[in-house]
Amino acid sequence: MVSGFSSAPISRILALEPDLVVTFSDVQAELAAELIREGCPVLATNQRTLAEIENTIRLLGRVVDHAGEAEALALAFRQELETLRAGPARRPRVYFEECPEPMVYGITWVSELVELAGGEDVFARRRHQAATGRTVTGEEVIAAAPELILASWCGQPVDFETIRGREGWENIPAVKNDAVFEIESRHILQPGPALLKGARQLAAMVANWTSETSSF
Repeated sequence: MVSGFSSAPISRILALEPDLVVTFSDVQAELAAELIREGCPVLATNQRTLAEIENTIRLLGRVVDHAGEAEALALAFRQELETLRAGPARRPRVYFEECPEPMVYGITWVSELVELAGGEDVFARRRHQAATGRTVTGEEVIAAAPELILASWCGQPVDFETIRGREGWENIPAVKNDAVFEIESRHILQPGPALLKGARQLAAMVANWTSETSSF
């Protein structure tokens, strides 16, 4: 590994003499620009939805002259997601937290996964491309009254006591009923086939919640 996600030593990347550098999201826009100025070939991707992830798989396949394999991978990705689709059972209100400070709710593909699995993303109507547009206040989460809180703090483990200890959050249904869970960021916040593991975990959490509350 030669870099992190939001910053990278340009000299170390150039030392590798890459044939192509693939970047992801607006967070890496300046990194892409620096590499281009250094004469490095760069493919900048910015997939935010499940459909865009599929299309990016196909794009990368064409770029490296493996379009057939990429098409098969994209179809397998979609087919596995479809196996997670849940019917109209009791749908828990779900808050997915991607960052604790400032609080950032889930990126669009996570919101889509919540709904695919049978949940209701409490901030679905406020989907936004960039993380800066997905910030939320503690008061807004309290008002949304999520019944299930899923957290995946990019780059660090989730601190459950921090979540439970926020002012006023003791009255949130998910906190009152101890329905706060973690999905590792490497399993859910990578925009490619790697997120399937987290998608399965998310679907299982929603299904377990639904099963446990179905008698009420």
